[in-house]
Amino acid sequence: MSIAAPARPQPVLADLLTASTATRARLRDAALVLGGAALTAVAAQIAVPVPGSPVPVTGQTFAALLVGTALGARRGMLSLLVYAVAGVAGAPVFAGGAHGALMPSLGYVLGMVLASALVGALARRGADRGVWRTAGAMVAGEAVIYAVGVPYLAVAAHLSLGQAVAAGLVPFLLGDALKAALAMGVLPTAWKLVGRGGR
Repeated sequence: MSIAAPARPQPVLADLLTASTATRARLRDAALVLGGAALTAVAAQIAVPVPGSPVPVTGQTFAALLVGTALGARRGMLSLLVYAVAGVAGAPVFAGGAHGALMPSLGYVLGMVLASALVGALARRGADRGVWRTAGAMVAGEAVIYAVGVPYLAVAAHLSLGQAVAAGLVPFLLGDALKAALAMGVLPTAWKLVGRGGR
């Protein structure tokens, strides 16, 4: 009786940036981590208030999931950790230039850290190569963000869980579907452009 070998990890988009030495690889990874944090911070400034909710619609979640998928689990999670720590420490990098540790929406940022690791791990299994696999990865990432963000919102804003769902989940479902659709186009297309797409 033979045991099947585990599937070989797939490269993520960031792996296409090769480095000739270990030192250059570390410098490349540091630049990618900081660049991902910066991209997320910029995307967070695209913020549209939602009536009745302390959580705005932003480009933040899309950027966080894109960073995790493109960089892989370790670098993606580090990138979002840098972003989260910078915001908690006082840098105006959260949605609309907000910062600090007392925001009701901080749970979504913490969820993004975990989600970036998840989608990065899925990308290592080729989840960013095809349209429907990319959609599945994005949905899984969004689910993690809400699984952390909504209960945190309930506690921080003194809401019932039902109220938190109404204020911090329901208004964002359409936007999340659009973000997933955008990722379904961007990521598989990027792989096709470099000639390494999969089915």
